Amino acid sequence: MSFIDASRLRGIIPAIPTPVHADDTINEHATKALLAYLLEQGIDGVLPLGGTGEYGALARAERVKMARLTVEAVAGQVPVIPGVLDPGFHDAMDAGKAFADVGADALLVLTPYYTNPTQAGIRDYFLRYADSSPLPIMIYEIPYRTRIAIAPEILHELSRHERIIGMKACNTDMYHFLRTIAGVDDSFAVLSGEDTLFPLHVAAGARGGIVVTASLLPRAWRNIYDAAREGRTEEALSLHRDLMPLMNLAFAETNPGPMKSVMDLIGVNAPEMLAPLVPPAPELQQAMRAELSRQLAMAR
Repeated sequence: MSFIDASRLRGIIPAIPTPVHADDTINEHATKALLAYLLEQGIDGVLPLGGTGEYGALARAERVKMARLTVEAVAGQVPVIPGVLDPGFHDAMDAGKAFADVGADALLVLTPYYTNPTQAGIRDYFLRYADSSPLPIMIYEIPYRTRIAIAPEILHELSRHERIIGMKACNTDMYHFLRTIAGVDDSFAVLSGEDTLFPLHVAAGARGGIVVTASLLPRAWRNIYDAAREGRTEEALSLHRDLMPLMNLAFAETNPGPMKSVMDLIGVNAPEMLAPLVPPAPELQQAMRAELSRQLAMAR
């Protein structure tokens, strides 16, 4: 069996919401519609079951179902990289094996949280996971959710493991990002995980991004990526500035609530949220709908 490597981690990889019915089960029709839309728009990969996918609120069987549906809908056109957001090693490994069994290409493994591990503990966790994983892994560092940052020196060491092929960088400290980029192995792809910092991350060496609002406007994010990658930084920042009103609204309440409330505008009607999240305030939904409608009209 051949595995993907860092060369496949590039461009625009949307972190997708999980369409669900009112009974908390996967809405297959809406899931297929979302993936068809994204593939038609030219994405470079897809990440189901991250935080945007409400991983922790889904029943375990529904997580596996979502991974399987994504793999089937994508049909090998781009890599499928499900999130593994369990806080403990054994549950995380069980999830990774289940996603491998349904055909995923790699895993995005979250920094272990709640236990407040040391840097040595973080290093050993990822090394142990990579040694045992049925698939290559990416590291998911998001300290404003986990309260744990990974030291750049630890990331440098982990980047040299043959089964650790990249990371989703959600640390908003730009100097931390620059220090990380400066020492990782060439076989390791750093991807931006922050919509709000994406062009800066690409200009500083990210090979692309796992982008939340690319689920709505993948081509707009592609244009930003192309400009930043080709050194047209001023243009990339200008295009990014045009998306700031949408980002401000999309993250005004906990993601993915605002996005889910307006996805019918791209042909995906599945606004239901999973507890403990609730639908966004009506005035936020209205503002989000108006802004996304404006952006879609500009893109035509």
